[in-house]
Amino acid sequence: MPDTIHLLPDHIANQIAAGEVIQRPASAVKELLENAVDAGATEIKLLVNDAGKALIQVIDNGKGMSATDAQNAFARHATSKISTIEDLFQIRTMGFRGEALASIAAVAQVSLKTRRATDEVGTLVDIENSKVTATSSVASPIGTSISMKNLFFNVPARRNFLKSNSAELKHIIEEFTRVALAFPEIYFSLSSNGQDVYHWEGGSFKQRAIQVLGNAYQSKLVTVGEKTDYLTITGFVGKPDTAKKTRSDQYFFVNRRFIKSAYLHHAVANAFEGLISKENFPSYLLYIDVDPAQVDINVHPTKQEIKFEDDKIIYAFVQAAVRHALAQFSVAPSLDFSLDANIQQLDAIQKPFTEDQLNNTTRQSLYEGFSKKNQAHLISRSENASKQDWKSFFTDIPSANDTNQDTVNESYIVKASSMGLYKEGSPLDIEENASLLQLHQTYIVAPSHSGAIIIHQQLAHERVLYEKFQKASVQPHATQKSLFPVVLELSVSDAILLEDIMEDLAMIGYEIEPFGQNSFIIQGIPADIISGNEKNAIELLLEQFKHFSGDLKFSKREKLIRCMARQMAIKAGQTLTHKEMHALIESLAACDIPTITASGAPTYVEFKEDYLDGLFTK
Repeated sequence: MPDTIHLLPDHIANQIAAGEVIQRPASAVKELLENAVDAGATEIKLLVNDAGKALIQVIDNGKGMSATDAQNAFARHATSKISTIEDLFQIRTMGFRGEALASIAAVAQVSLKTRRATDEVGTLVDIENSKVTATSSVASPIGTSISMKNLFFNVPARRNFLKSNSAELKHIIEEFTRVALAFPEIYFSLSSNGQDVYHWEGGSFKQRAIQVLGNAYQSKLVTVGEKTDYLTITGFVGKPDTAKKTRSDQYFFVNRRFIKSAYLHHAVANAFEGLISKENFPSYLLYIDVDPAQVDINVHPTKQEIKFEDDKIIYAFVQAAVRHALAQFSVAPSLDFSLDANIQQLDAIQKPFTEDQLNNTTRQSLYEGFSKKNQAHLISRSENASKQDWKSFFTDIPSANDTNQDTVNESYIVKASSMGLYKEGSPLDIEENASLLQLHQTYIVAPSHSGAIIIHQQLAHERVLYEKFQKASVQPHATQKSLFPVVLELSVSDAILLEDIMEDLAMIGYEIEPFGQNSFIIQGIPADIISGNEKNAIELLLEQFKHFSGDLKFSKREKLIRCMARQMAIKAGQTLTHKEMHALIESLAACDIPTITASGAPTYVEFKEDYLDGLFTK
């Protein structure tokens, strides 16, 4: 029988290896940017077209390469970072495996132009499908410019698995910002489809943090700085009010390399214990500098997962450093008991207290309340007081059915009884004058024809809003123009996300326009929303939308509708008037599916009369 094991051709082996390193355009961006950093560049420019599918180009002013090095750089396992096995345990460069350029050349059409300062002309190398197609000498500035076109052109199945342009661009920006945060002294710029997106001048770590996270963090960052013989921890953590529902603004860097570590995140979360709620995540940007011999970064193809020699020591240091920073900068509220010097200049202190003023003061009933025993509770009776005055105290209290006691906005509560939408025989078919009870400011207890029902006010209102927004997605909702438009500044990733859902927000009634880099202006809001909180509403909406990002079964519009319903619903713990409770029940009864929310949670529970009787039967 013939042998069954054979060696794969080089082009197939290269494509398999490329699949481990180059998973999407952002993977190539990461590798090319890190190569530019290793080349000693002080300026790095990233240009992408069609979210990296058509073109990714990185231009740097680093040391460049010779003609021979330019060709050898695309060979498998070709590297200038490692010569001996000992070098693997002293790695401080970003790249070292020699797989990045080889993997890129296996799945894209690559063109490399480079020149060293000592060379008069540069070198141009064109590669396609891992094969050099052309080399020549060209005029070139000092540094390297590498462009890759038509990613996965020879692996169409891989290309079909790529996401939308907005999703892929979001991943590219994430990798771009991670490298930029790790090296704030380097100038970085990003251009997409010929449009400038970001240009960040080199500066300090805090300046780069503000550039990436946004100006809103200018006064919300607490400096972290601890130095020991074993490691050094520097960076920033956000104050408790910057905590979010998602892990969007969380960055760990070990020896300038971005890593993902649930273990170290737990250390930071423990340091914030008691300062933020358990469902929120703190913001942080922490740099850990440790001896390379104490870490192993060669455990994952993307090098974003590393292994420490002693995880427990790193955990303890991170937790202690964050706690110390929060305590040192007095994040917890404190009281100032020092006396204001201006008080000493008041007339009541400076001017003498005359005998006439003393007599007038001691004759007042207020003075007796503080000077006589058991008089603190005394309320003096007016000469015109009547024995019947106490009755007016009760007659002025509005009744339960008073129509002027609205305290909650009923914008989204639709009167169902006037529309004849009550489903006859439904547990929600409640008489208009029926007595209702709000329990724990969360549940509404109401009598039904066959017993009693308990309604969860927040979940019920979510159902009402969900169906309302669903109808608005078919016919655009009315918009009210803002008298004073609000400017909204977002982080890089949030700005991309808002642009992606802006069209769907317009269907619901929001009118939002771009207003410069990472900034937007809110020109209008849905007509039945009370104005004044537009900025927080959009920020919360984005956080909730990201929370739904893992649910691939939902469309973008479905996620948005669910987020809007959850955000704008009456919350548990909010007091409702008798009128508002009736209106909410009527609106719920008018829903197509009043029994459950969009996520499947019940909006109310019914107790039959027979069941209630059974509770009291021997």
